[in-house]
Amino acid sequence: MKHLIILLAAFAITLPSLAQDSRKKTTSKKEEKRQRINKMIKQEEEGVIAYKKHFAGGIKLASDGYGLFIEKGKAKSIKKALLFQLEIAERKHQKEEKQSLPGSSGLPIIYGKINFFYPIKLGVQQQFLLGNKSNKNGVAITANFGGGISLGLLRPYFINTLDSTGNRKDVRYESADSLLFLDADIDPFAEGPGLGKGWKYMKMTPGLYAKAALRFDFGRYNELMKAIEVGLTGEFYTKKIPQMVYVKQKQFFFGAYFSILFGRRK
Repeated sequence: MKHLIILLAAFAITLPSLAQDSRKKTTSKKEEKRQRINKMIKQEEEGVIAYKKHFAGGIKLASDGYGLFIEKGKAKSIKKALLFQLEIAERKHQKEEKQSLPGSSGLPIIYGKINFFYPIKLGVQQQFLLGNKSNKNGVAITANFGGGISLGLLRPYFINTLDSTGNRKDVRYESADSLLFLDADIDPFAEGPGLGKGWKYMKMTPGLYAKAALRFDFGRYNELMKAIEVGLTGEFYTKKIPQMVYVKQKQFFFGAYFSILFGRRK
């Protein structure tokens, strides 16, 4: 018991000292970070690029779909950089509406949908730094302009329904069963397609795209990159894209988007 009391007393004496050392270390790290940032700011004022390149990835939410992308950036000067991007997305038509039929336990159907539409984009952007480049809170606002090529992948939309003999059958709009496809909504057991349906019938339509955006880059003087981007994009394809029945097909698509990026600088 006596030894335990001595041990507790020694612990009580050393605890404040340990806490003080921990606070000193935390303060020291913050001070080192502040000095490092100030050094980078001063170097940039003298024309030295703080980080020459970055690699990032992110998610994109658009007015008519969503996507994933990766990006490689290369600084050309303090205020300019080139961004190389690869994006894979799914574009949906505004009239798409899922229907869960009363007798079906499978996937819901989207009545009148002809194709899934997957744009794959490869392009380059010019990035310009706006405002004060020595912003001490580390947030940079940039304007991005650019474009590139877009490859529109069209995967046929299949519906599993009953044929004239009462057997189950997968049908699509472009097949000889287009009338059966359009009557699928009266089959209470009709089911929508899974992820594995239609890939062997996929078609490709090439095109071009352009985009303009504002990016808010948090932690500008940090190796870890975090940013959000808002912008507008336009795509033009060599053929009209059939997405829905009884809807005018388009070659040109215009919309707004919001992106979140994470990456690393070097």
